[in-house]
Amino acid sequence: MSDRIFGAATIVLSLLMVWATGLIEESFIQDPLGPKAFPLVIAGVMGISGLVMIFKPDAEPHWPGAVKLAELVATVGVFIAYAQTLPIAGFVLSTAVASAFLVWRLGGTTRQSLIGGVVISVGIYALFQHVLGLNLAKGPWGF
Repeated sequence: MSDRIFGAATIVLSLLMVWATGLIEESFIQDPLGPKAFPLVIAGVMGISGLVMIFKPDAEPHWPGAVKLAELVATVGVFIAYAQTLPIAGFVLSTAVASAFLVWRLGGTTRQSLIGGVVISVGIYALFQHVLGLNLAKGPWGF
């Protein structure tokens, strides 16, 4: 039953994302994909995931304990901080810090987390900036 409740909540959240995406104003000069494409793709994946949870729930779902829930709340906090610091610090620095935290939470050592954060950040920046031709938030150092 808890899977179905979580699936329904996921569908409601995805519908709210679609609604909020519709409020984004598009300028006549923009990237080829536009600002609405990425949120709509994420909302679509969330909606499909919610439907799967409703129609094919686990018989015995295992929910995490208090420590894991605290880690999830900390991760959400990192994502909120990421969104807030992105326009100030730029894509590369903000993404490197957030990625390093996620690598650490996924079991990486401190060294692996730092290296992983930098490699992920620079790799995504190079892909979006030089291959796809999309502009990302620039920080005080111009990247």
